[in-house]
Amino acid sequence: MAPPGRTPSVSVRPRRPPGSVDRVSDASQVPPSAGDDAFVRLATDALDDVLGFEPVEATALGDHRFDDRLPDLGADGVEEARRVLAGWLGAVDSVDESALSPDQRVDHEILRSALAARLFTVEEVRPHTWDPLAANPGSGVYLLLAREFAPLADRLRSASARLAAVPAALAAARESLGEMPRVHVETAVAQFRGTQVLLSGPLEAALDGEPLLRQEVEPARTAALEAIDDHVRWLDAALPSSERDPRLGPELYAARLWHTLDTETPPDSVLVRAESHLMQLEAELADVLAGRDARVAFDRLADAGPVDDASVLSLCEHGLAAATRFVRERELVTVPDGWESMVRVIEMPEIHRGVAVAYCEPPGPLERAPLPTFFAVSPTPADWPVDRVRSFYREYNAFMLRNLAVHEAMPGHVLQLAHSRAYRGGTPVRAAFSSGAFVEGWAVHAEELMVRQGYGGEAQRLQQIKTQMRTTINAIVDVRVHAHGMTEAEAMTLMTDRGHQEVGEAAGKWRRALLTSAQLSTYFVGWSEVSDLVRGLRRDRPGADLRACNDELLAHGSPSPRHLRTLLGLGAAPTPP
Repeated sequence: MAPPGRTPSVSVRPRRPPGSVDRVSDASQVPPSAGDDAFVRLATDALDDVLGFEPVEATALGDHRFDDRLPDLGADGVEEARRVLAGWLGAVDSVDESALSPDQRVDHEILRSALAARLFTVEEVRPHTWDPLAANPGSGVYLLLAREFAPLADRLRSASARLAAVPAALAAARESLGEMPRVHVETAVAQFRGTQVLLSGPLEAALDGEPLLRQEVEPARTAALEAIDDHVRWLDAALPSSERDPRLGPELYAARLWHTLDTETPPDSVLVRAESHLMQLEAELADVLAGRDARVAFDRLADAGPVDDASVLSLCEHGLAAATRFVRERELVTVPDGWESMVRVIEMPEIHRGVAVAYCEPPGPLERAPLPTFFAVSPTPADWPVDRVRSFYREYNAFMLRNLAVHEAMPGHVLQLAHSRAYRGGTPVRAAFSSGAFVEGWAVHAEELMVRQGYGGEAQRLQQIKTQMRTTINAIVDVRVHAHGMTEAEAMTLMTDRGHQEVGEAAGKWRRALLTSAQLSTYFVGWSEVSDLVRGLRRDRPGADLRACNDELLAHGSPSPRHLRTLLGLGAAPTPP
């Protein structure tokens, strides 16, 4: 959620003592080799600098040394970030990998990939020059209010410091922003207004809990609200001329996909595989329906059990409880002790709405305090007409919400990330830089795992097939939009006809495809690679049960599937068709 950048006038800090890495990782899981100690120091120092110019991301990860700062999206801040990233990438490239232990060789490659991806973003994608979403300070304040990692007074003081930085940060962002895409400006206006709600509501409630700090925080809040008002007016004025194409184009998209997936699969290969898999899913759907009409079957799912804004959260809670019972009864994967206190279903804060319908927000992997994971679900916007709300909840019907609880929580994201937090390596690298392809791939695999074990019967299997069609179409739309110029009409036809999606869902996905690039492909590609890993484990561990194989898959943090293949000793990946 946090954009790249660094706080104005903050230079690169002195290094921490080598021994301070213990605050992140208690012990290495493998005996260190001769080169490991030097690499631990290098990796820790490099991460220090990255988090120094990504202070909101540092807060999200659970490193609270920079909680009083906002990123610097001005020209000087971005240039210093570029220089520091390039320097560390050179240092990492100079490491003799043969001197590292196997585990550290994986961390070395993860660090190299993370630095290269950030440098590519700064130098080539340059979102600070065209994406107004990156400048929103809301997440930086929200994270301080939502997580009880420290006394409220300490968190409010950090929030006050971040609020005091808002006027200068937004002024710097305006200086850097040039021509912008209309969809990004529209979404930014809505999310900045969500930040105003945050500063007027939840922050006010927090101040009621620490009234002695009101005098300290109030001037910063007032100045921040005024600066946000000015910025929203500036965005509104820019909207009529915001005609930049949000598509990256073939070359830039191919590079971004490579960095996002951490794989050498080119866009057209992803496209061929996704289109082939969509046809397989259509054949599977036909087998399940056995001559029945698909539209009629999905209409019945949509009409079963009415859902609305008042009931959506409770239905997600019931879905989470049902999935938890099923996973425990079938012994599909180990459920940690105290699971019920680990996850909380919440209404999505307004500052995060407008991109995805739901998300999983875990406590930072560097966090020491035992904090819950949020399974956040967005209600429908207040200004939607009745027909659009009805269409939305036909898509997000009771069966879909059960599938959503599987994906976001059990045994999807929340459970996987709980296993990931238990990993203790020799460096903080694997905790700080997780693979989106693996995290999303596991969650999609979890959906399939549950229905193939009998969860929810035929109705749930039909919903899961439809959801996997959507996941697969996500990749097709992602590639075709950014690399092949797919039109809105073409995308809508694909999603509503072959994907059986409601018009409102398809329209939202079209916006998401324009607002993001490469992320929508992580679900399908990640699922494909995680499924290959699971098949490899079951083949190579014939005496192991399903839970043992799943536990082993989740025991190494959240590295990309290609690194997991190495860590699990599965040999080379199969060649994709």
